[in-house]
Amino acid sequence: MSSSHPISPDDAALAKIGYKQEFKRNFSPLELFGVGFSINGVVPALASVLVYAIPNGGPVAMVWGWATASFFIIFIALAMAELGSAAPTAGGLYYWTFRFSSPRYRNLLSWIVGYTNGIAYISGTAGVEWGCAVQIMAAVSIATDFSFAPTVAQTYGVYCALLVCHSLIASLTTQFIAKLQKIYIAMNLVLCAVIIIGLPAATPSAAKNTAGFALGRFENVAGWPNGYAFILSFLSPTWVVSGFDASVHISEEARNASVAVPWAIVSASVISAVLGWAINMALVFCVGTDLTSVMSSPIGQPMATILFNSFGKKGTLGIWSLLIVVQFMIGNTILTASSRETFAFARDGGLPFSSFIYRINRYSGTPVNSVWVSAGVAAVLGLLSFAGPAATGAIFTLAVVAQYMSDSIPIAARFLGENDFKAGPFNLGRFSLPVAVIAVTWMVFMTIVLLFPATPQITAAEMNYTVVVVGGYLLLSVLYYYFPGYGGKTWFKGPIRNLDYEEEEKGSNGRGAVDSIPYSAEKAD
Repeated sequence: MSSSHPISPDDAALAKIGYKQEFKRNFSPLELFGVGFSINGVVPALASVLVYAIPNGGPVAMVWGWATASFFIIFIALAMAELGSAAPTAGGLYYWTFRFSSPRYRNLLSWIVGYTNGIAYISGTAGVEWGCAVQIMAAVSIATDFSFAPTVAQTYGVYCALLVCHSLIASLTTQFIAKLQKIYIAMNLVLCAVIIIGLPAATPSAAKNTAGFALGRFENVAGWPNGYAFILSFLSPTWVVSGFDASVHISEEARNASVAVPWAIVSASVISAVLGWAINMALVFCVGTDLTSVMSSPIGQPMATILFNSFGKKGTLGIWSLLIVVQFMIGNTILTASSRETFAFARDGGLPFSSFIYRINRYSGTPVNSVWVSAGVAAVLGLLSFAGPAATGAIFTLAVVAQYMSDSIPIAARFLGENDFKAGPFNLGRFSLPVAVIAVTWMVFMTIVLLFPATPQITAAEMNYTVVVVGGYLLLSVLYYYFPGYGGKTWFKGPIRNLDYEEEEKGSNGRGAVDSIPYSAEKAD
């Protein structure tokens, strides 16, 4: 690129934080919104975790628990949007952590956030794929009049097949992946409309619940005190409305990123929260009064059971097929976002075999190696399913816990660290600090809550293994950092400038040097 061809404002903004433009910017603002919205995938995602809401409060938890949690979740989206507007880069959270933390702690904190954010997306991919595999098996069970009962091994086989399919799609061009997002948006909205409008219309009047039952019935079969059971039901909205930084990881492929990224984060979160509440409202009015039978149905999936009771076999199979397609789309999008985070962290040398992972395929223009590495780790993580339902549940809670840990650190560092934060186009002004305080407090609170088991009367098989998985993973990452002579402490210096000298000498208008690049480490070899 010569000085006669000035770089775009997006490329110049990326250069200011130390990176050269390596992706094609094919994502429009609408398509970037589609990334977060499709990852949230309200109906199939809610179907995957409805099993956590029904036993911990029933209708009250589904309606008011969702509304309560969603209120606080929006604060996370607002705080994240400010950071995404100020520094839109695929590295996202770990870059911000380094950028805003005090010099004494920035390397270690950036390292921890890089690893926790990475496992959050990989476990999120695992959770989505497992949910899709279970939904496929539920469809087969319904089609065979419940004569087919899938084994864990069979479900895991479908799970791995889904990972392979999504890896192939996520390895295609940025332009193709971007165009898919419009289809994903449309199909998500159609599926939401089917549940919100179609379910009440299909449910016989005699089977519908009264407003008193739907809005005021509290059923606690989990065993915890009622108040704590209600809090445990928050896992449902925290899992569904959680793709806060997904669009950030695609920001280097988006046009007008400093505006498009915060718009995508906030709009995807708010719309998903509202649609999720409306879907829960439809469910509680049509679920019937025997919630125990819904949970113990041979279908093995509460959402599918509710649909079956209202639509019958053929209608349920039709809707469930659409739900599986949408869930399949979620898997593709979350693996794409996961691969971009993995790519960015490898670009800064934070992962083993970084030189292999940090590669752009010359044919597709996408980080194919990081796609398959992310999918491979998710396949290994999926082996937890053989340890029983409690271990499988740990996959879902691991995604939320790791996400909240990695989200809270850069938000807090902005106000607690030594930095000269410069806001982007999206800025909350004097509300920035109170929003950040509420967001971080909520995430710390929910992180503690989600480490508790589903019931107080537990056996080894019912233990919440999230604390073991998260604790073990954090311990290994910190040990790797401090490993004598070879650990990250000896060579990880945070984000590394990868601009060529020729590129660094050109500015956004093609006539001067790029503005200083603060908080970047030494130039890569």
